[in-house]
Amino acid sequence: MELSGIPQIPVGRAIEYIIDLFSEHCSFITRAFSEIVENGITIIVEGMLFFPPWVLILVFSVAAWVLSRKKGVVLLTFAGLALIWNMNLWEPTVSTLSLVLISTIIAIMAGLPLGILSALNQSAYRVVMPVLDVMQTMPAFVYLIPAIPFFGLGPVGAIFSTVIFSMPPAIRLTCLGIRQVPAELVEAADSFGSTRRQKLLKLQLPMATPTIMAGINQTVMLALSMVVIAAMIGAKGLGGEVWKAIQRLEPARGFEAGIAIVIVAMVLDRIMQRIGRKSDAPV
Repeated sequence: MELSGIPQIPVGRAIEYIIDLFSEHCSFITRAFSEIVENGITIIVEGMLFFPPWVLILVFSVAAWVLSRKKGVVLLTFAGLALIWNMNLWEPTVSTLSLVLISTIIAIMAGLPLGILSALNQSAYRVVMPVLDVMQTMPAFVYLIPAIPFFGLGPVGAIFSTVIFSMPPAIRLTCLGIRQVPAELVEAADSFGSTRRQKLLKLQLPMATPTIMAGINQTVMLALSMVVIAAMIGAKGLGGEVWKAIQRLEPARGFEAGIAIVIVAMVLDRIMQRIGRKSDAPV
């Protein structure tokens, strides 16, 4: 329904113009990013598939013990990955893990500095927080839209949308952790002549580590959920198996892929929780 007398703002056309302008003049950036990410995915996937599945299951189980020191986490890792192998979903699982790993690394590399900047600079805080509010209320499927014109269909576009979707918790909780450092400790550091860098590296970041790890945990979980959704734009992995099962009306196959996704999510969540609890120690 049109409102008479009120001019309509062509928001859609403006967005299309911006996307076309960026694609035309900044295509070298997207091409370089695509090449780096594609090479990274290929190296990780081929490297993991080079070994027999049982070897990687043992390696992941040992890694779970080293990181968590919890028998239940090790048992969950071993039994869960063995079940995935038994369901013939090992290769899609490896593909999903590679996408989650790359997306999480990029999101953390971008999110932690932004969180630190927002915590230490009030002007940056006032700009970043409203943007995070918008990002965290945006439906997940919306993030797939800009990925297609910039990077096309495939895993690179999926990683781009996953990074944007999963970054807000890392930024917000990093900022929150640093801002929650007691003012008395900060004043004591100032009284001893500490520089801003010394306060950040030796006081604020160590004190904020548990909160930062909680943000990283949420980033990993959001990355996993978005990688599954990104199967709609050509990302392979377990999400691709679910999408193919929906298209072919194969509920049993889709249910198996869903179980594999749940197992991967539980293993990653338990390991990250244990790492976070280890970091929650007095400084």
